[in-house]
Amino acid sequence: MKNSILRFNDILYLACIWISGASVFVMSLIIPWGIFARYVLGTGSQWPEPIAILLMVVFTFFGAAATYRAGAHIAVAMITGRLPARLRRLCARLVDLLMLAVAVFMTFYGFRLSLGTWGQTIGDLPWMPVGATYLPVPLGGVLTLVFILEHMFLGYQGQREVVTFDHEKIEAGAV
Repeated sequence: MKNSILRFNDILYLACIWISGASVFVMSLIIPWGIFARYVLGTGSQWPEPIAILLMVVFTFFGAAATYRAGAHIAVAMITGRLPARLRRLCARLVDLLMLAVAVFMTFYGFRLSLGTWGQTIGDLPWMPVGATYLPVPLGGVLTLVFILEHMFLGYQGQREVVTFDHEKIEAGAV
């Protein structure tokens, strides 16, 4: 059961990374097009800026979930690193609980915001509902919630042993 959950979370994690990377890649194509259309062609396109902003939101929330799972998020450990081991564990649990509260908040209120604004449209993109632009918030919240629960019950991704395809176990950090 544990291995199935970890494999599923590995797939979610890779999806987050790919979605975030694709968002940045497409953004890096859209922004120059907007500049080219405005200054070279003399006709500014209306769609590049709102699409680039939407892609930045996607990158932010999906990337944040992946970063949390990898344990690469911003963490100031100047004080907690000097605490005794028991207090460090207590602080880590407190951080987990606070992150859990943030993820639940993002998920619940993000879905409410998306549903509440679904009937509205964006002026520059009349085909896109406003609620769709808010969808990365609750989706990122759900993904972060999954990764927080994984961390709380199964430990950080980087602290587990890795099982390769030939079923050889490798200690964390040796990969």
